[in-house]
Amino acid sequence: MVKVGILGLQGAVREHVKAVENSGAEAIVVKKIEQLEEIDGLILPGGESTTMRRLIDKYEFLQPLKEFAATGKAIFGTCAGLILLAKKIEGSEQTHLGVMDIVVERNSFGRQRESFEADIAVAGVADSMTAVFIRAPHIIEAGENVEILAKYNGRIVAAKEGNLLGCSFHPELTDDNRLTAYFIEMVKNAMNEKVAIETTI
Repeated sequence: MVKVGILGLQGAVREHVKAVENSGAEAIVVKKIEQLEEIDGLILPGGESTTMRRLIDKYEFLQPLKEFAATGKAIFGTCAGLILLAKKIEGSEQTHLGVMDIVVERNSFGRQRESFEADIAVAGVADSMTAVFIRAPHIIEAGENVEILAKYNGRIVAAKEGNLLGCSFHPELTDDNRLTAYFIEMVKNAMNEKVAIETTI
């Protein structure tokens, strides 16, 4: 069975565990660096990106997470997780993992009390699905190799680049697991590509 890790330092961890399990994969809450070796793909959950970075630094996760991305294994960042993936954050000199060729703007849909739900189409996933936006960022620029999967009111809210998937909203907060299932297929594809490369060497 495919093993999908959820970075368990802060954020909507339990909800992602449920979504992964409902999509037919094994969910592992990652709280130690060594656990990265046990998993086939990784979810960076929503939460508070500044707090998450502080905990990533405290537990020395930054370099291991960058190395995990470099192996070609699939990573899915939701909301704050999208900010962690981005190569550039608007209005900030600091980046986090900096592995996805996008520029993001934090809190671009308002504060906590302005949270909302909207029906959006996500290319390759669903013609319509409910997206939950909570203090959500959005992608203001995407590199040439980034595939834009969804927009809301003209703003990019989901995108994919190779083994990386990111979205502004919280797919784990609804009973619709299609985006999580899409990510698990990305995990399987990345595993198959690795096996194919190893067999040709």
